[in-house]
Amino acid sequence: MQTERPLRGLYLVTPEEADDAVLLARVDAALRAAPVLLQYRNKLLPPARRAAQAAAVLARCRAAGVPMVVNDSVELALALDADGVHLGRDDGDPAAARAHLGAGRILGVSCYDEWPRALAGVRAGADYVAFGAMFDSPTKPAAVRAPLSLLARARAELDVAVAAIGGISADNAPSLVAAGADLLAVISDVFGAPDPAARGAAYAAVFRSAAQGGPGRAAPPQ
Repeated sequence: MQTERPLRGLYLVTPEEADDAVLLARVDAALRAAPVLLQYRNKLLPPARRAAQAAAVLARCRAAGVPMVVNDSVELALALDADGVHLGRDDGDPAAARAHLGAGRILGVSCYDEWPRALAGVRAGADYVAFGAMFDSPTKPAAVRAPLSLLARARAELDVAVAAIGGISADNAPSLVAAGADLLAVISDVFGAPDPAARGAAYAAVFRSAAQGGPGRAAPPQ
């Protein structure tokens, strides 16, 4: 577990796109937004296609200097020599994942609206815990909503980065950062934007404003 908060900023999550050329073009555009982290996520492809697509995305991330984590598969993350893995509720035990990943790779854990899951993730060695959906999400319309208070509590009580996900836009991003989010995990609002780099720059501005004490200023630990 990391005791500082090196992960802070825009956290891109790839859309589930079967066409490699389309996805890679969108990734290239989105990486110009200089995210601090990118998660490769595609649960629709068969394993071999998924591995090949993930490898292509990882090459783009390496060229851009952006760490990439793999959604739900420690095995794929290690096979690709990716920077880490993100685990949901049904994706395996975080402690076992940490043991396989070692200390040098990133481990993220989805916590939904469940505080005990965040505590368990920290004990298992997670580098960040993710709460959400914070707002109505076009990617997961049936997802349970998580309150802003969870972000504030996590920032005050946990020594890991705090991620928010679900329905995030450049318009509602300041409220999440003000509540305590270190990472804003975004799919549609960046990848679906006419100019992904410009949209990503809007998120960077939110974090800069917070660092300067303006709107979006993160609440200090109590």
